[in-house]
This record gives sequence, structure tokens and C-alpha cells, in this order.
Amino acid sequence: MSNRVFVIGVGMSPFAKPGTKEGDYPDWVTEAGTAALAEATIRYEQIERAFVGYVYGDSPSGQRALYGLGLTGIPIINVDNACATGSTALYLAREAVQYGLAECTLAAGFEKMERGSLGAKFPDRASPMDRHIEALQRLVTPEDVPFAPQMFGNAGREHMREYGSAPHHFAWIGWKNHKHSVHNPYAQFQQEYTLEEVEQAKVIHDPLTKLQCSPTSDGAACAVLASERFVDANDLWANAVEITAQSMVTDTTSTFDTTANCRTVVGYDMSLEAAGNVYAAAGIEPSDLDVIELHDCFSTNELITYEALGLAPEGEGHKLVETRATTYGGNGPVVNPSGGLISKGHPLGATGLAQCAELCWQLRGAAGARQVPKARTALQHNLGLGGAAVLTVYQVTGR
Repeated sequence: MSNRVFVIGVGMSPFAKPGTKEGDYPDWVTEAGTAALAEATIRYEQIERAFVGYVYGDSPSGQRALYGLGLTGIPIINVDNACATGSTALYLAREAVQYGLAECTLAAGFEKMERGSLGAKFPDRASPMDRHIEALQRLVTPEDVPFAPQMFGNAGREHMREYGSAPHHFAWIGWKNHKHSVHNPYAQFQQEYTLEEVEQAKVIHDPLTKLQCSPTSDGAACAVLASERFVDANDLWANAVEITAQSMVTDTTSTFDTTANCRTVVGYDMSLEAAGNVYAAAGIEPSDLDVIELHDCFSTNELITYEALGLAPEGEGHKLVETRATTYGGNGPVVNPSGGLISKGHPLGATGLAQCAELCWQLRGAAGARQVPKARTALQHNLGLGGAAVLTVYQVTGR
């Protein structure tokens, strides 16, 4: 038995630089969850299961995060899947509804982070990234740079060597996403920069400058999911956005074997396979997409993911930049109207659900000054190294 699944309400707390946001993670989840329930026009008592994602924090922080919404005794499942944590919580909440385990579920994600680059918390055991780092070190000489920008920066360098892209292509993506975030009240950064300012910012790992890298962030986001029966019984069609396809793909042999390259090490093949899965399941092509929230942890990843998602042939992602195809007025889908991770911020556990929120607002015509005209079909791409790619297709389908 497989049921149709709809997102009926979403909510966020504004994302902020670590240590500057008032309150604590339970307050932020309460804010986001209250907003999502209000959009859905239901009570927390109608939620049958909840899935709460976070990467940094004591277990079981998921239960503590939801106490401000209610104490109803429902199953609360804590979720951790690196940067794909939020969309993994969404994936589990969708499965519970799709396969009849619940009629209405909640997916929540939050993070309270430290400032600065991410680092290991448990040096006394095998790192979940050890094989990725080993694979990268077979390909390039290690540099004294934090591992994340080094990995994604090397993917960009490889693309430049093999296909002729250049630093200004990646800088344009950083410029675009900062420009998009100006109209997003939830974004950590809401400042527009010139392309020259992006290019001339501090170099983190060539070709990446600081304004092309996602920051650590604090914040929370939530989504309420429901079955068609629940939506119909409670007359909730006005806000209902259907999840018409979803796929999670984890690392395969191509991440680590002798054919691996810098792009496959950072998840290119996972994204490629998951994209094929959701296009087939939803019965759509990349050309059908109106809007995308893409995991731009670094500008280089946005460009190479254009190719993994089929927006451009392999090796031609930079041609979309040259024609400005992925911004308003371009001839492709608008990518990261929220500002993306680069400008909206990246509280790891909340990111996937913030992407969900943005796309639901876009498809409902509720995104205000950043609204993508006539948006009807949306794609979410959330990536976590170590590793998972979660892709979701949303459409306004009605009864």
C-alpha cells in the first residue's frame, strides 16, 4: 500500500551566526514548529510521529526540542546524517505516511553550532570521512586547509582542468546566491555584494573565496506531512504541496575505487543516481523544473551539481553561468532563490527542512519578493559527505 504524501505546513526560525541568536535550540524548534502547525491549521496533538534531525548535541535532544510543542507520548526518532540530516528526517516522515504507519507526521531539524570550520569531535575512533580523505589524497597533494573547502575546492579545480571552467564562474554563483538572499527574512546574510567583492574576498581554498563558502549557523526548520486522506478529511488542500518523488542514495564503489575523481569523492555520483531516480518516479525531465534548492555548501558544488542533475551535460555546467540561466529571467530553473547555504546559512540539521520550506512557499506563491513566477515543479538537493544525497520533487497537484 502506497499513499500520496503532502506537505501541509512549514516553518523556520531565522538562521544566524553561532552565538548571536537569542534563546536555545528548543526555543528555535518551538518557533519553527509553531509556524508549521499554524500554516497546516492543525494541532500538535494530531501529529502521530516525529523525526528530529541534528548533528551536534547530546542524545536525545530531539525529544527536548519538541517539548515546547507538546507532550503527547508519540514516537520521536532522533536523526543524524551529516549535512543531509534535515532531508533524512523528511525522508523518514514521508515514508511513515506513504506506507500507512501514520496519517500525519512532523519533520524537524535544528543546529546550535560552534564558530569556524567543522572539525572532528571524536578523535579516538574511525572518522566517517576517513575513506573520503584517503581517496582525495590519492588524487591531490593535501594542503593545510580545513577538509571541507579543500575537498570541494579540489572538485572545482578538477572541473577547470578538464572542462575549461574558470574561477569567475564559481564567483558568479556566490554573487547570485547572496543577491537572492536579500529578500529572504530568514537568511543569515541579507547583503548584496558586487561580483568583484566576491572574487576579491579572502581566499579559503583556491578558487573558493569566503563569499563562496557556506557559514556555520544556528537555527531550526520544520515541516508537517500528511496523507491524502488526512488532507481531504480536514479540508487542507489550499496549502497542500505533494511530494511526488524522493530518493536517498549513499556512497557506492565509485566514491572510493580506482576510477574515483575529486567530484565523485564529494558526492557527484550519488546526486546523479538520485536525480535519475526521482525524475523517473515523478515522470518529469530536468527541463520541467521551475525552481531548485541545491546544496551549495561551496559554489564549486553548485556548478558541478548542475551537471549531476541534468541541467547541463557533463563538463558544461559553467555554460549555464555564462548565460545566467539559473537566476531570475534566465532560461533555466531558478536555483537557490532562498540564497542557498552560502547566504541563507547552513545549520546542518535544519538545512534540508529549510530547503523544503522555501520550495513549498515558492509553489504556493507565498515567497514574496523572491517569488519565482509560475512555479509548479520544484527539486530539492541535499548532500551529506560520508555520505548521502537526498533528492525530493514537489509539485502542486491538487486532489
